[in-house]
Amino acid sequence: MFKLICFDLDGTLVDSVPDLAAAVNCMLSDFDRAHFSENEVRGWVGNGAQVLVQRALSGSVNIADDIDPALFNDALASFLKHYSANVYTHSVLYPNVKETLTALRDAGFKLAIVTNKPMIQAIPVLELAGISEFFEVVLGGDSLAEKKPNPLPLLHCLNHYQLKAEDALMVGDSKNDIIAAQAASFTSFGLTYGYNYGIPISDSNPDFVADDFSELLAAVKLK
Repeated sequence: MFKLICFDLDGTLVDSVPDLAAAVNCMLSDFDRAHFSENEVRGWVGNGAQVLVQRALSGSVNIADDIDPALFNDALASFLKHYSANVYTHSVLYPNVKETLTALRDAGFKLAIVTNKPMIQAIPVLELAGISEFFEVVLGGDSLAEKKPNPLPLLHCLNHYQLKAEDALMVGDSKNDIIAAQAASFTSFGLTYGYNYGIPISDSNPDFVADDFSELLAAVKLK
């Protein structure tokens, strides 16, 4: 039986792309650049704000090697300003998230957030989505020296709770989540509906693959 469950945020608990895409396009407007569709931006999410801005400036998931550093710094500041003002305007929880988190908490599981989102954005998203109460530990992409796919955040959670890797499960939607879980010797639970750059989550070989968040209950033996 698992004791600790770590969750990614964007693409796992919350569909945040509508607000991320709006902020990206506001940033691009600030620099007189063409906008991109929400669907295009969806393929760029999952590695934190810096990478998202680099991809937007490149107009591709593949980051150009000639982005001017000054432009990038200004663009990042612009994006963060626009996004921080509207982190949960059009974003929504995925189906069955709150009900499943309630069941897990009530069953005594320790629940933690491990996201690459900066903490200044992650905390208000959790609060506005109405799920902050479920998580004692929240780690953002800027909380530690490394972020996913590095296993450091997951190992930090283990150390916080004084648990072993076999006690822990990582739930996420992208290869970064699965790679981090495998590197930390966590069991991994991959969701098919999130942001994984158009690549099936099954290609990363998670221990569980699910189409719906509520399937997590069966994986931890609550169903």
